[in-house]
Amino acid sequence: MLEFVQSLSSPERKEKMKSSLSAAVCQTVVSFSRVSALAIMLVVIAACTEPVEPTAIPSDIGEPVAGFTRLQPDQPLAYTPPVHPFMAQAGLNSMHGDSYNSDVHAVAGPRGFNTTILSRVGSRAPGGMCATTTFSSDGKLITLCASMMGFRINLLEPRTLRLLAEYSLPLRSSSYRALLHLDRSIIMEDTSGAYFYLDQEDRVVMADNKQIIHRIAYRQTGQDGWEFYQEESWDLSATVPSNCLRPSNPFPAGECDPITAVMPDFSGLIWWVTRAGRIGTLNKASGALNMIQLADEEIQNGFAVAQDGVYIVSDKAMYAFRAAPSGLPEVIWREPYDRGSARKIGSINQGSGTAPTLLSDYVTLTDNADGRINLLVYRRQVSAFSERLVCKVPLFSEGHSAAENSMIAFNRSIIIENNAGYTSVYGEHDWHAAGGGIVRVDVRENESGCDIIWQSSERAPSVVPKLALSTGIAYFYNFMPAEDGTIAWYLMGLDYVTGQTLFKIHTGNGKNFDNNWAPITLGSDGTAYVGTSRGLLAIYDAI
Repeated sequence: MLEFVQSLSSPERKEKMKSSLSAAVCQTVVSFSRVSALAIMLVVIAACTEPVEPTAIPSDIGEPVAGFTRLQPDQPLAYTPPVHPFMAQAGLNSMHGDSYNSDVHAVAGPRGFNTTILSRVGSRAPGGMCATTTFSSDGKLITLCASMMGFRINLLEPRTLRLLAEYSLPLRSSSYRALLHLDRSIIMEDTSGAYFYLDQEDRVVMADNKQIIHRIAYRQTGQDGWEFYQEESWDLSATVPSNCLRPSNPFPAGECDPITAVMPDFSGLIWWVTRAGRIGTLNKASGALNMIQLADEEIQNGFAVAQDGVYIVSDKAMYAFRAAPSGLPEVIWREPYDRGSARKIGSINQGSGTAPTLLSDYVTLTDNADGRINLLVYRRQVSAFSERLVCKVPLFSEGHSAAENSMIAFNRSIIIENNAGYTSVYGEHDWHAAGGGIVRVDVRENESGCDIIWQSSERAPSVVPKLALSTGIAYFYNFMPAEDGTIAWYLMGLDYVTGQTLFKIHTGNGKNFDNNWAPITLGSDGTAYVGTSRGLLAIYDAI
């Protein structure tokens, strides 16, 4: 890709490409060579639609360690998922399944018996990772796939991964900067636009790089045709700084602060956050905007919502918010945490890498303490007889402890993986330094503290894990280096009760199968969907 950009910078190639473009397009091309080349390339690639039938993700050649599976009876877990009046069904509506960020699915998943693995390349352009997968009420997949050419919302048939419809969104400024500076790692420091949710009518609600919040629906167009369409949008660019790098603005002079995540509260207000600490609400009916900004704090994660408030973590503190009658965000409480002395390998910034997760009466996250990070559990409500902090539990080993992904939260249990040592699919070179360790921690019934229930040495360096309630299996994405140097990837299941490894299903070899911070998502038909750096996997058992 980068070589392609450079080749387009020659005057001969540039003039040849320009001659084939319309005058209107050519007016957007500036003299600055790399920006000019990028603008031309975007026009060419943007005109290409993705193929209907899936193209399989190519796997490196090698001899991976064989997978395995153990017979074990189902151990169903009792759980009442949160019901949100302005979101689709819990477990199906967002990256983390629900507004609590619980990462829990009330379904089963594969267990390695006669398993089928299908895959789909997420984009013809370099990249193609499908980072968020949700399910409409009629069972279709709605997934967001990102490449060097931008984000696309895809409507897919379950299991087959056949494309039914697609919707393109503007390219993020971080992607422009990565191309211009020939540094793909820039992309991995930008979490904007990766989070969306499905509302109660199966509509996608998300923000783009131009500070516009979209509500996008889909419909059938004939017997077999489908299409996305923008039902409504709200432009926040007058409130949220949007002087961002793009071909039409190659030398931005002001602030660019793209919206990271959106989610509704229980009154229907859409809450949104930005990297630079802006927190706001949008009233869909009136269009009214209200915003505050945290002083010298960053927000790089999604947030959680319950009836009692909106829970947001910055790089310095855990917050609970509510909306005033005007819609203005108000702080209910703030708890600072230990952010350590520096950003760790395995972290996006110097702060908590976990989205806040709600369980029972608590909210949990990790800090970024030096040496070993800590799991923090706070009471959402306190009385005269209790303190906010329930427990602080050191995790993993000294000097090798980091968390950049949401944890599983079920009743009083928390399951979390170690992301220490992992950088990204673009920057990882020392696989022996990546990851190592999965822990289950339970909050005591008497609230006197928390206990480590089990620890596993398995390595899941960058996945958003999920818990299948129907079977009591926690799903992770594991890697194992083979003797020939092959990096092999596996869908892995752990017993919720004991932490025992129950199965490993080999999915493929090499960078294309690195999941690169993407989640596992479990469908109602028993299929596990895994985002990888090159696309999306569908994994299911024949029985």
